[in-house]
Amino acid sequence: MKPFPLLALGLAASLALAGCKIVKNEPEGEKAIAADASGDDARTAQRIADTFESKLLPLVNDTALPLPDLRKALAGGLDAAGKAHGNRGAGAGAAWNFAVKGEGKVVSAKLDSRARWIGLDTDGDNQQDVTVQLGPVIKGSAMRDIAAFYNFDDFRDQIEFAKLGRAINDELSKRISVPDGDLTGRTVRFTGVVPLKKADEEFTVTPSKIEVLP
Repeated sequence: MKPFPLLALGLAASLALAGCKIVKNEPEGEKAIAADASGDDARTAQRIADTFESKLLPLVNDTALPLPDLRKALAGGLDAAGKAHGNRGAGAGAAWNFAVKGEGKVVSAKLDSRARWIGLDTDGDNQQDVTVQLGPVIKGSAMRDIAAFYNFDDFRDQIEFAKLGRAINDELSKRISVPDGDLTGRTVRFTGVVPLKKADEEFTVTPSKIEVLP
């Protein structure tokens, strides 16, 4: 028997196998996240799981400056203070973000909305100089922007980056608890992040930790 038919059959079989695409069966729950907008929520949830407790909260708590120290640093200029103690958000004109800690007496409050806040006197002059956000709606992205490991270049676009900021704020709001009723005159201790575009603007804190003292 001539070998040609066998060689031809072998060649045909090889070509057929080359044209087949082997698809790996992904275990349930381990399927790849889509790279387009439909994967934003899954990527955001994964980033929160990977970084919020293990990296973000320790970063803020471990690097927080006492309020008097931040005010002293700002006296030398916002950019100098930011380069020494803060992290700047993405984009032109973005705020410097500073991890801070302190305490003050409640002199004003807005507790009848979803964007609740308290105003504190932290320097003893009976005037509000710090606003602390209480949620459940927390405005801004200071807590995201304090962390250099949330690099804008790692995100699909501005929309996905914004989704992370909102997800972080939602996680924070779950942890903020204050007593019911009038808080005026109570002392509040806090740790959090202040975004600043000017050295002399009032501090608005997004808290990572808050305690209302007896």
